[in-house]
Amino acid sequence: MTHPSPRPSPTPPAIRVGVGGWTYEPWRNNFFPPGLPHSRELAWASRQLSAIEVNGTYYGTLKPASFKKWHDETPADFVFSLKASRYATNRRVLAEAGESINRFVDSGISELRHKLGPIVWQFMPGKVFEAGDFEAFLALLPSHVDGLPLRHVLDVRHESFATPAYLALARRHGCVTVYTDASQFPQITDSQGQFAYLRLMRSQPGLPTGYPPGALDQWADGARAWTGGSTPREVFLYFINGAKERAPAAAMALLARLGFKPAA
Repeated sequence: MTHPSPRPSPTPPAIRVGVGGWTYEPWRNNFFPPGLPHSRELAWASRQLSAIEVNGTYYGTLKPASFKKWHDETPADFVFSLKASRYATNRRVLAEAGESINRFVDSGISELRHKLGPIVWQFMPGKVFEAGDFEAFLALLPSHVDGLPLRHVLDVRHESFATPAYLALARRHGCVTVYTDASQFPQITDSQGQFAYLRLMRSQPGLPTGYPPGALDQWADGARAWTGGSTPREVFLYFINGAKERAPAAAMALLARLGFKPAA
């Protein structure tokens, strides 16, 4: 299969906006064109958005052929964020996660090549911050796989992580912390992060674009501010959960504010 050629776009390459996954039944009524074969949904979604966060890798191990297929079906400037295996993060003693971490990293994710975005390590809401055990876990995260540099994102969901000690620890290991607008999780802002990773979870079913226009304006301004200044840094922003049926419309509305032009 030939690789898709790059598409011209005025969107700043450092700002990525997308949704979680691409297989969702309600999207076949309001996002995908009528009659689009299910096998073409990724190809379509990747030409309307600039990134996708993959949830399936959290629940099970995929084969290298799956990652290669995703690579080949998407535009050259597209990016996949991957949720790491839950078997690595949903455990009492994180320091014992080495085998699960390696199994995930060595599962073929390098087949995505330059389309491999950040890896998200999501922890259970009840997981409390224990500095020693957490640092032991972070020390297990590899910096490369098959010559590709890896970027690690921590999705911590307990209030005990909302401390300077946690942020300092994450920075020492080169990890970025998820920022979420969800009221049930701590909203941890790391202004010194190597890049920004946002998971927005308040889409409303009664709004065509999930978020009010004013809110989308603010997220667009925030993304531009992060990528500007003396130290431009990337932004990955995903519309996740909430009224999930509105996620693609929210992402496309934000991308339009950033000057992104979907492929034909």
